[in-house]
Amino acid sequence: MEVVEKKNKNKKYKPILEGIPDWPVYQLSKNRKEFIEEVAQTSIARVKELRPTTKQLIDELQTTVYREQQRMKRNRWRVDPVDEPRFWASIKDELVGLDTKPTEEAQVKAEEILHRIVSRYANEIAGNFKASSYKVTREIVKFWFSRLLNGARVKKFGAFFRNRYTLRDKIHIVGKVKQLRSLATKGTVIMVPTHFSNLDSILIGWVIHSLGLPAFIYGAGLNLFNIKIFAYFMNSLGAYKVDRRKKNLPYLETLKLYSTLAIQKGAHSLFFPGGTRSRSGLIEKQLKLGLLSSAVEAQRNLYLDAAASEQEVRKIFVVPVTLNYHFVLEAPDLIDDYLSVKGQDRYLPEQDKYGSWQLLQFLFKFFTKGSNISVSIGRGLDVMGNYVDDDGNSLDAQGRVIDTRDYFISNEKITIDKQREDEYTRMLSQKIVTEYHRINRVFASHLVAFVAFEMWQKKHPKLDLFGLLRLPEEDQVIPYEEFRETCKRIRKHIYKLKEEGKVYHATHLKGKIDLVIRHGLDNVGIFHLKRPLLMNREGNIITKDFNTLYYYHNRLVGYDLEKFI
Repeated sequence: MEVVEKKNKNKKYKPILEGIPDWPVYQLSKNRKEFIEEVAQTSIARVKELRPTTKQLIDELQTTVYREQQRMKRNRWRVDPVDEPRFWASIKDELVGLDTKPTEEAQVKAEEILHRIVSRYANEIAGNFKASSYKVTREIVKFWFSRLLNGARVKKFGAFFRNRYTLRDKIHIVGKVKQLRSLATKGTVIMVPTHFSNLDSILIGWVIHSLGLPAFIYGAGLNLFNIKIFAYFMNSLGAYKVDRRKKNLPYLETLKLYSTLAIQKGAHSLFFPGGTRSRSGLIEKQLKLGLLSSAVEAQRNLYLDAAASEQEVRKIFVVPVTLNYHFVLEAPDLIDDYLSVKGQDRYLPEQDKYGSWQLLQFLFKFFTKGSNISVSIGRGLDVMGNYVDDDGNSLDAQGRVIDTRDYFISNEKITIDKQREDEYTRMLSQKIVTEYHRINRVFASHLVAFVAFEMWQKKHPKLDLFGLLRLPEEDQVIPYEEFRETCKRIRKHIYKLKEEGKVYHATHLKGKIDLVIRHGLDNVGIFHLKRPLLMNREGNIITKDFNTLYYYHNRLVGYDLEKFI
């Protein structure tokens, strides 16, 4: 990995497709109306399959109307269509007494209502990629990220607009870059990154462009569309809308099938399988299976279509990605949310965290500090979780080429088997989690945070987590020499894990341990108002924010390093 890092660090990649009109996401948007209708028709068929009797379908429609009216009453957003109350009121009126009518008449009417609901959902979900907006947004992202990562010299106004470093100097893309670019020409890529920060979507967008890949479609929370400027750009970049308030069957099936059909049509896709940002700072262990199952279903459908038309099958490749930060801007709030849920009445959140002076300090740090980010591209997988080679061939555990079509065959033909595909989805999920930990890159900031928190925990074995977080200030000191020796010991075991292929580490983790520790202390939580770890005047290790230290410590949980403290 380190060799790959040096080779990739400043390399410029030629686009794998020459012009935007060749991009799958552009073609999807070009035929937007037809695609939405296909999504709607497929979703209707799926709902009817799941609710086969007239009574079951009517009950489902009534449940949908009830939940939508409750949502509008309790949690209405500015982005919601103004005609929503009228639409759902009319649907409710049409459902009144429908279950008392003759079965055939009721069925026809219920299907008509279902069509109206699902068509509305499909139009709401659908994205609309625009090449001109994509280019503008790409430049804005480059400028904004440069300012965030550059350590600008604010003594002179003009320095704000000058890049001291290029983004390629500050964002290191490492791992299976060559394979990713190759797979994107041979099939459809689904990129599945870890999710720690609101910066993740912007970062991955920049990485996709930097590697010369076409734009990917991605799901964006509907709440983000409340902000008009965000709505304009996301609407134009191929983002499809995800409304997490809606839990009814017609909506969930329409959302899932939008993703499935887009993948089937060759649109490269991006989603965070953890579902939301990691509140604890842990690398994801449990993934949401809904969108992952859409990848399995899309691959099966492609095999079915190929069997009927004798055409070549376009394979789907899943590429795990870990995002590695020294800092996460939202870390104090995220860990606060996590501890509030975990501890309930045992956790007392800090009040008045952000005064006006602290806010000024934050803004100063934001524009005067610099830090690095790395993006680790994992090895490509097929939809069952098997590794693939650079040509997209699936490999078994012994490295032999296998045909993924065989996974979908029963009685010598391609079949639909929901139970079997659910198992494939779980297999894929487990493999992605394993890959996250394997391609994770340990930074010096992760090392010092992990060691410090574990040392305090070891010094106070009778305290539970919440007791430890309330440790008196006079006990929040670790002698430097003791800390230094422990860091050295843990680093040695990280080296061993790397040799075993279980984790990677940044190059800055090598060298004299005192310099590594200094690098870690300088960077851990670099933008936070209260530093989670620092050195006091006596040269010993202290914390100003135990909660946030716990967040950064959690990045190295899962490697059994605790036993070496």
